[in-house]
Amino acid sequence: MGPSSLKIGLPSGAPAEDRYTGIAASRGIAIGECYSFEKEMDEPQPEVIEEGRIEEEVERFTAALGRSEKELRKIERVTIKKLGKGYSNLFQAQIMILQDPVLTDAISNRIRTERRPANLVIEEEFNRHLEHFRNSDDPLFQERADDLTDIKDRIIRNLQVRKLHSWIPEGVIVASDHLSPADIILLSRSNVKGFVTDTGGKTSHISLICKSLKLPMVVGLGKFSQKVSTGRKMIIDGRTGTVVTDPTDETVAEYMKRQEEELRSEEDASRSAVFPATTKCGVRIGFYANIDFREELDTLCEEGAEGVGLFRSENLFTDASKVPTEAEQENYYFQMADAIAPMPLDIRLFDIGGDKLMYSPVKEPNPNLGWRGIRILLDLPEILEAQITAILKANSHGNIDILVPMIMSLDEIAQVRAIVDRVFLELTDSGSHQIEKPGIGAMIEVPAAVELIDEITRAVDFISIGTNDLTQYTLAVDRNNVIVQDLFEKFHPALIRQLYRIISTAQKNRRKAVICGDMGSDPLALPFLLGCGLRHFSVVSSDIAKLKSLVGCFTLEETEALARDCLQLTTPNAIKERLEAFGKG
Repeated sequence: MGPSSLKIGLPSGAPAEDRYTGIAASRGIAIGECYSFEKEMDEPQPEVIEEGRIEEEVERFTAALGRSEKELRKIERVTIKKLGKGYSNLFQAQIMILQDPVLTDAISNRIRTERRPANLVIEEEFNRHLEHFRNSDDPLFQERADDLTDIKDRIIRNLQVRKLHSWIPEGVIVASDHLSPADIILLSRSNVKGFVTDTGGKTSHISLICKSLKLPMVVGLGKFSQKVSTGRKMIIDGRTGTVVTDPTDETVAEYMKRQEEELRSEEDASRSAVFPATTKCGVRIGFYANIDFREELDTLCEEGAEGVGLFRSENLFTDASKVPTEAEQENYYFQMADAIAPMPLDIRLFDIGGDKLMYSPVKEPNPNLGWRGIRILLDLPEILEAQITAILKANSHGNIDILVPMIMSLDEIAQVRAIVDRVFLELTDSGSHQIEKPGIGAMIEVPAAVELIDEITRAVDFISIGTNDLTQYTLAVDRNNVIVQDLFEKFHPALIRQLYRIISTAQKNRRKAVICGDMGSDPLALPFLLGCGLRHFSVVSSDIAKLKSLVGCFTLEETEALARDCLQLTTPNAIKERLEAFGKG
């Protein structure tokens, strides 16, 4: 299993067209030449340093830290220029790690006491911390692992005083085994057409950055980078996850036509993005944005969003051991709510896990099914109560609601509501705060919540469906595992039927249902979800214009008939074929 390839026979002497399927990470079509981006290997180092060269080695390490910080500050400036301040936080966090005396002193002391070269000590020290992150199924902390790997590699490269490799030929498609956010930002200055990588997932930072830059990307291609070389012709389709090498003239013509059609469609959608979305029969559909940083609010309205349906508050953790203070959180949440009022802001409580917090004594054998989401927050009440207090204090406009992650029981909802009620009374009784009580929403992400959906929808003010985790837990397929990636099927009949049950039950109990997972961004799924009764979508803001334009193509009567048809089908392929036929019609 894993990435697949298909060879197409051509006349003797001509290169054979190959097709590969990976993970569609950022939409768009790119046609051009491949540039194979390889990172330099470390130079061999002795195992032990001579006594007289120990301080020289420590100084070499210190100088490498300085060069690394200088590079990151340059990347931060480029990021602000291209994408605004939001994604520059990624590099601010990396700079803070570089400046962490606990880490840097530990490395310096080991160089002195063990007389070992800096690169070996750096590798070992960073790998100790990386283990905590790589074993996590939480995308946020897998990203933190990528950050640490990027910092480690950057310091080691700078030990050799090697120049930062950031300039490449103009207008190429970059292929690599692994790319960091810094690589994407710097390489994009050369007007690259797109990116393909052996590793990565559709929710990774590099994927989100490519979406913001409007650059197509396909990830999770296995050992693809070893099969291509600079100069080979290539096509990538970031909508389907298809990569074509040595395409025939007919294939190039086909994809150029698709490219032109997509461009026209995007231009039409962008012009209408600021207007409300209504179905062909006049029913209003709401579209909200999933965001990671408050700086993303600057373009919210022009992209067509009517508020924030999911703010991932765990991004306030600048590193795994430092919990943001109540005052820091209150200030951050208020600035967000104030910037978009009266539009809604749904803040998801910290979606973290025990194995991802450096101070946790717990080493879990299977963190996928372990201490995470609301479970850890209820076990660490000081973190939960501080966050709830900060949210309530920030809610002077009354436009903030709370989302509780990974709900699997009514007791969890009751405990969160009790804290919200108590803190609200304390703040309002003292007369020091003029605030409104936020609504409480449950994230529906595990099959247990689906089984309790009637009771859950009666116990909360709204629900938000996290289709990525719901698919993972229902199908027992790790969504970040390339080996079983082809089994991660959002159109599996079990998922389709669960979605109908969730949405129809919320509708029956008069509770708002929102979809915030990747499925909500899929144009193929849109009419099915409308047919199930869904009226609210929270997606990546760059997808909103396209989705809004599609809503006007359907009547609810048509979508309801489509949903009934899909619910009777028994295979993912049959469901996708029915959806595709509906779309063409």
